[in-house]
Amino acid sequence: MQNEIKHPYIIYMEEQINDEKWKSEAREKARLAMEEAQRNKIEAQKAHKESVRNERKKLFVMALLFFAAAVVIVYIFPSSGRFKYNYEVGKPWAYENLTAPSSFPIQKSSSEIDREYGQLLRQSYRPCYTVDNNTADKMQKIFAEISSSKSTAIATAHSQYISAQLKEIYKEGILSNDDLDRLNKMGIKSIKIRKQDSEGGPSYYTEQPIKNIYTIKNAYEKIIEAAPAGLDKNILRSYNINNVLVSNLDFDKEISDQLRSELYKEISLNKGMVQNGEKIIDHGDIVSPHTYEILNSLRSEMETGHKSQRSTSVLTGQSICILCILSAFFLYMGLFRKRFVCVKNIFFMLCLIVGLCALTASITKLGNEEIFVTVYLIPYALLPITISTFFDTRTALFSHLTTVLLCSLIAPHEFEFLMLQIIVGMICISTLKNIYQRAQLIRSAGIIAGIYILCYSGLALIQNGGWERKDNIVLVSFIINGGLLLFAYPFIYIMEKLFSFVSDVTLVELTNTNNPLLLQFAEVAPGSFQHSLQVSNLAADAAIAIGANPMLARAGGLYHDIGKIGNPIYFTENQKDFNPHQFLTERESVQVITRHVTDGIIIAKKNGLPQQIQDFIETHHGKNLVRYFYNTYVNRHPDEAVDKALFSYQGKLPATKETAIVMMCDAVEAASKSLDRYTDETINTLVENIIGTQIKECAFAEAPITIKEIEEVKNTLKEKLKNMYHTRIRYPELRRDANVNVQTGK
Repeated sequence: MQNEIKHPYIIYMEEQINDEKWKSEAREKARLAMEEAQRNKIEAQKAHKESVRNERKKLFVMALLFFAAAVVIVYIFPSSGRFKYNYEVGKPWAYENLTAPSSFPIQKSSSEIDREYGQLLRQSYRPCYTVDNNTADKMQKIFAEISSSKSTAIATAHSQYISAQLKEIYKEGILSNDDLDRLNKMGIKSIKIRKQDSEGGPSYYTEQPIKNIYTIKNAYEKIIEAAPAGLDKNILRSYNINNVLVSNLDFDKEISDQLRSELYKEISLNKGMVQNGEKIIDHGDIVSPHTYEILNSLRSEMETGHKSQRSTSVLTGQSICILCILSAFFLYMGLFRKRFVCVKNIFFMLCLIVGLCALTASITKLGNEEIFVTVYLIPYALLPITISTFFDTRTALFSHLTTVLLCSLIAPHEFEFLMLQIIVGMICISTLKNIYQRAQLIRSAGIIAGIYILCYSGLALIQNGGWERKDNIVLVSFIINGGLLLFAYPFIYIMEKLFSFVSDVTLVELTNTNNPLLLQFAEVAPGSFQHSLQVSNLAADAAIAIGANPMLARAGGLYHDIGKIGNPIYFTENQKDFNPHQFLTERESVQVITRHVTDGIIIAKKNGLPQQIQDFIETHHGKNLVRYFYNTYVNRHPDEAVDKALFSYQGKLPATKETAIVMMCDAVEAASKSLDRYTDETINTLVENIIGTQIKECAFAEAPITIKEIEEVKNTLKEKLKNMYHTRIRYPELRRDANVNVQTGK
């Protein structure tokens, strides 16, 4: 059949129609694309606004936390001002000429006041006692029962005499031997005794010399010796009068304390005045005992005197200093450690800072060098040890500086305090970066105690020109301080559980391949487990190369594929002769493959793995394509517009150096198994292509890792892969004739 010949006009019209149809389709596609772009733009703007709103909210919460910390620290600070001079008797005055800023009294020392008070007590104090008539009546009844058994006329006369004497003695009162000894030690010569009027009138006090007051001993002697001539003393003794002689003078503590207080008020606490503008001491003068008393009086006046007038200015000054110090730390965290800025982390750091400030304030109030209670007992190095364990050394140093600056506003001898604590903090961070061995902590505690002693010895020689007795007490404090640092292990464990942190000690436990979860992993998915071991080793080496945490990277590498326990057969490293993907579509295979991430999170939570380890599971593929199945599907459906999201992981992007390292190591190690031959060129090309693709797809956009550090990671991976897959020397085979010669020896 011959082809139908179309008229040129018809051909032209068909071409026009097709052209219009194409244009219409193109316009429709352009319109849809513009709408999609507009929607994406709106969504991006919403996302940006939401991100800005969240950042502002987080910034506000952080600022609120710092302000709350400042308020607490101001509250626990001493309410009085600080005396800025340090001085000792017999030492030169190291400051400018000092004159009295206002008139103030010269206060007596506590020893002078105690001495005067003791003299006044001996001269004027009269303790008060009360006669207990009930005791007298009770003893009289007991004696009546004793005497009733003796009914002779002679016995009756003796009994009546003793009874009369007991009545008289108990009326005057009997003092216990303990009270008598105490009064003699105090030098008290007489006491006041409150008696009840015999006719029922009000009670009254009589003053009695100590020597005239009865005790059990002299009361007994008085009864025997004062007996009339007609009474037989042996018969009197047969009554066992000691059994009815007891103390009936009770010490009246309330009235006696009131009398002591009134006497104390009579003591003058001052012994002179220093007038406004009067010279106290000149620069270079030796501090004499009298000048020392004047300086102590000035200190007391400045710290406690005119309190109502000074409170506002002292509070304002303390608030300004505290806010400035905390603001500097706030700026550091906001500008240079954004990855650590969250409510939990900031709250934890501020709790440590506020806690040490509160401890310093408490110890300063109780401070007494004679009983070893000084600020040097406080283990300030515990703060940088803890923070460097959970975060990093720079944050630990800034936290330590912030703490000691705040505490220097409270502690005595602020220059000495600051110098010692700053040096110790720097040494501590340098000697104890990773706390996962007990020997490290013990060695660091010894070094810190030694640095304390060495630096303090130097300051003592500079300031005092020699060694003094009080310096020995301070050295003991340093040794105790070093011992307290050994409690860092339990303290870190408690903080780890309270705030869900991960320490190096925990990471060491997690990387133990004998723990039940890793043993299950090795048994159920041996290929994936071996892959994870290789990734773990590569990640640790790469972390060391760029200064990241190698223990965290190693643990993350071990657990990143833990989700493959659920369906191990669907992953090539666990397959032998059977591949179940041949019975699935590409999309079904992608769902099974990507599911190991969500399964891994479920397994991690079930087994109590820390959030930091869960982050490795969730981020080790990020939002990458499952390229094998994506490419296969596209090749089979060349005309179909394929949505990449259907062939991509739905995880998060790495947000730390360690998670970024594990992502690189995971991809490179898995791809290295597909190389036909292992040479320097093939390994270099593989590493460059894999990591270059990840960079191109912005896989590390949220991780704080630089291009230079990525290059270091690539170089490390290249070297390690070359060592893993290096070519071995082929051993020569033994020829048959040579074997015969060896056996026969010919």
